[in-house]
Amino acid sequence: MSVFTKLLATAAVAGAMFASPALAQDNVRVALVVKALGIGFFEAAAKGAEEAAAELGNVEVIYTGPTDTTAEGQIEVINALIAQKVDAIAISANDTDALVPALKRAMQRGITVISWDSGVAPEGRQLHLNPSSNPLIGNMIIKLAADHLPDGGQVALLSATTTSTNQNIWMEEMNKVMGNYPGVEVVATVYGDDLADKSYREATGLMQSYPDLDAIIAPTSVGIVAAAQAVVDAGKVGQVNVTGLGLPSEMAGAIESGASQSFAIWNPIDLGYSATMLAYELSQNGIEAAPGAEIPMGRMGTLTLDEKNEGAMADPFVYDSSNIDAFKSIF
Repeated sequence: MSVFTKLLATAAVAGAMFASPALAQDNVRVALVVKALGIGFFEAAAKGAEEAAAELGNVEVIYTGPTDTTAEGQIEVINALIAQKVDAIAISANDTDALVPALKRAMQRGITVISWDSGVAPEGRQLHLNPSSNPLIGNMIIKLAADHLPDGGQVALLSATTTSTNQNIWMEEMNKVMGNYPGVEVVATVYGDDLADKSYREATGLMQSYPDLDAIIAPTSVGIVAAAQAVVDAGKVGQVNVTGLGLPSEMAGAIESGASQSFAIWNPIDLGYSATMLAYELSQNGIEAAPGAEIPMGRMGTLTLDEKNEGAMADPFVYDSSNIDAFKSIF
């Protein structure tokens, strides 16, 4: 989905932010390794990591990453952390496979390794924390529309491409739960190819073809913004609600105009918090990452691992007029 592409496109800056050197030597050192420094999404995750550290009381968070989104840069960071003998590495990977040899070296030296947000191949980590799951996302995108349609209504889907694997899966999962939303009818599915101009045209076409349309669901950050603009330009604010998956920084205007009542995406603060909690539990409390294991994540509950030692953190986080201002400057 284009959400991640946009996050990676954000400008990166040099340097690393380290926790206070005044912390005691026997503190547990958890390295939060991000795709690149200077990206708002990951800086928000670092805030969550620090929240977890404060809650645990004996944790030092090392927030670090390369200056650009390359595997080579992350490998250098990993090697430096091995030399520092940190207790745990929690990484959002720039490459699924290229980081495996360096992370295997880390594990061989007794360092706990987990991935989060963007995964590492199973042999290079002990577990992977997904922000959410396909069923949770599928349910959320239709729920966002249905919540504002108490008497039912017509909705249409504006996806990316016909071959977009993740979005096709999300829409399949949505179809499985349509029975939970009586009266809500999906009248069409169109594709904007994750191009702003085509997505805009497709959204406009939906409103013209279905004059009683109540909502457009776009599980893509490009499509949701384009559809919201199409609704504004068509003078249909208050008639057609645009929802789906998007970035707060890009959707703040749509929330303000009323073109969108709400939308969702994962909360990076929760992600950083959960990753730190998981890294601590594995490195300090003797918990083994194995299929079926349930690992505490503090205020986020527990992570249940599947056969690939992966788990879903939570439902996508919903953004609306009550909280958009707090997040729009973050990512």
